[in-house]
Amino acid sequence: MNFNLTTPEEILHQFALRLRAQRLVQEFSQHTLARMAGLSLGAVRKLETDGHCSLETLIRVAQALGLVGELEPLFAQKPESIAAMQRAARVKLRQRAPRRPSL
Repeated sequence: MNFNLTTPEEILHQFALRLRAQRLVQEFSQHTLARMAGLSLGAVRKLETDGHCSLETLIRVAQALGLVGELEPLFAQKPESIAAMQRAARVKLRQRAPRRPSL
């Protein structure tokens, strides 16, 4: 599925299906996954049903399923040219200006 051509609801549904499939492949019940992730059974059910959850819930489930490494490339900067790489390096070097002393 190409996420560039889908709605947010379709992406959530696809995540829900994929996480459920991962759980089933690893032969965990929803109850076991919830316990391993430190979540309520309802949170796991909701995630698998409609994909709605907090980012923390998603990370906990990914950790419990051994999939946290799959999150690493998420939003990683992918420079497309040497100029883009140089701009990225400059952004990393920029720091916040020091605070002015209060009067």
